[in-house]
Amino acid sequence: MLMLEEKLGYEVKQALSSLFQQHVDENLITFQKTRKEFEGDITLVVFPLAKMIKKAPDTIAQDIGDYLLKNSGIIKSFNVIKGFLNLEVSDSYWFNFLRELDLGVAHQGIKVHNAQNIMIEFSSPNTNKPLHLGHIRNNLLGNAISQILQAVGNKITKVNLVNDRGIHICKSMLAWQKFGNGATPESTGIKGDHLVGDYYVRFDQEYKRQVEDLVQQGVPLEEAKKSAPILLEAQEMLRKWEAGDAEVIALWKMMNGWVYDGFDETYQQLGIQFDRIYYESETYMLGKTLVLDALKKGILYQKEDGSVWADLTDYGLDHKVLLRADGTSVYMTQDIGTAHQRFTEYPIDEHIYVVGNEQNYHFQALKAVLKKMGFAWADKIVHLSYGMVELPEGKMKSREGTVVDADDLMADMLTTARQISEQQGKLDGLTENEKNEIIRIVGLGALKYFILKVDPKKNMIFDPKESIDFNGNTGPFVQYSHARIHSVLRKAKEMGINLSPLQSDKNVALDNKEREVIQLLYDYRQVLAQAAEELSPAVIANYCYELAKSFNQFYHELSILKEPDEERRLFRLVLAKNTANVLKNAMNMLGIEMPERM
Repeated sequence: MLMLEEKLGYEVKQALSSLFQQHVDENLITFQKTRKEFEGDITLVVFPLAKMIKKAPDTIAQDIGDYLLKNSGIIKSFNVIKGFLNLEVSDSYWFNFLRELDLGVAHQGIKVHNAQNIMIEFSSPNTNKPLHLGHIRNNLLGNAISQILQAVGNKITKVNLVNDRGIHICKSMLAWQKFGNGATPESTGIKGDHLVGDYYVRFDQEYKRQVEDLVQQGVPLEEAKKSAPILLEAQEMLRKWEAGDAEVIALWKMMNGWVYDGFDETYQQLGIQFDRIYYESETYMLGKTLVLDALKKGILYQKEDGSVWADLTDYGLDHKVLLRADGTSVYMTQDIGTAHQRFTEYPIDEHIYVVGNEQNYHFQALKAVLKKMGFAWADKIVHLSYGMVELPEGKMKSREGTVVDADDLMADMLTTARQISEQQGKLDGLTENEKNEIIRIVGLGALKYFILKVDPKKNMIFDPKESIDFNGNTGPFVQYSHARIHSVLRKAKEMGINLSPLQSDKNVALDNKEREVIQLLYDYRQVLAQAAEELSPAVIANYCYELAKSFNQFYHELSILKEPDEERRLFRLVLAKNTANVLKNAMNMLGIEMPERM
């Protein structure tokens, strides 16, 4: 089926040829959704045509409107407002769109550009602590963007870079050695990533105590922060690790193994999977090799203390350290190695890094360094920068143990989902297994939707209770709308109503609420394209809310099963069924499951 813009674009070209003897470039024929304060469904922007035709925009719009009214067959009225031609589409067009959507034709081939090979890195946890609320936003964004870009025709490779080396993990390792007394996940019953995270907090507590002791002994604060014995021990452990010390490596492997097992449980609950996992411990040496090679070529420079730097002032940036004075690498070093490895292993047209906005400068510098080192693919790197997520109580700090663990948050979401569902009678009549499954779907759906409905670029406050409201712009509201439709469809089946295909109808008259829902179903293709273009799952989330809200208004104002006219009843059932299908497809893009009973 030709989409509305394609069909009208062809007919406008015919009008221009017939009325003005002009053959125009298709790029000059642009449509937009009619603004709510005007009558119409779709608007032709006439201004680009005025210069070529050499007539006033309003005159051109009036002539085109008259032509379409006589010749189009799908335009039933029009109005001209200051060079904009607002067109009202016939009910028969919307009816036939629904008919073809029901037959599986209307939304086929949703592709907004030529297929590309896109690699998307997200999650990127450190192995010194469990995943937390900030990681949840990262994972949900990365997964949703992957789904959306794949839906519009791209080949997606989802990758995770685990930051499994560096001073942070040495802090946890050292604290475990000093204070752990041989504790393991099995002996304590504590999930592995949580256990290691506890020792990261324990290190910070001991470090602060030592700094305070030094200050009381008369050592200046800044000097005390650098010379605390436990910090010096952690730095020495890092040097031993990079030198391949067998004892340090064995401890590192054991504790990282605990963390990976814990991460896997969290990823599974979130519904997150990766095509490839990279480890910083395996890529930083390649980064060091590339840096030292660039130093030999004179691309980089070395300071007297032995540290290696990149002068990025030609790119509007400053000087960036790539190797410390003691020869150890920094995050930038391993990112250079990882990027080089990926572009060597995969045919990548675009590489998207899903990383918080506190790393904006880091990625500007990374691209600049890679360009300076002569890698043409540096321009294929895109940083999807997203805002921070906080709780109503404020910011979280890993070192101080005030971070909300992802596992704890998900458990709280399920508890809240159970309480609210029971209060509102949403679980009445279900078996215990059915209740547990609904609670899981609703609790996690509420979490995912609340985070993804916010534009990624914006900071946000996550309020667990607000997210599980069954009214308003929430996941449970959309899920309940989907379940309500399936309840109607089950009752129709019990009544012996067969949902046969709709027949083409040129004279159908639609109610405003029917037309509104169909038009929103029509918009899904464009919504998906916009979400892919903007790398914003929020576009889809808020579309789902508008579609669910519109359907609920239709449901309350018009009868479906009690409609006496059999053809109209069938039409409304088909409309309901396809609304459920689009809601499910769209919410699945966000990684959200849709229950058929609630």
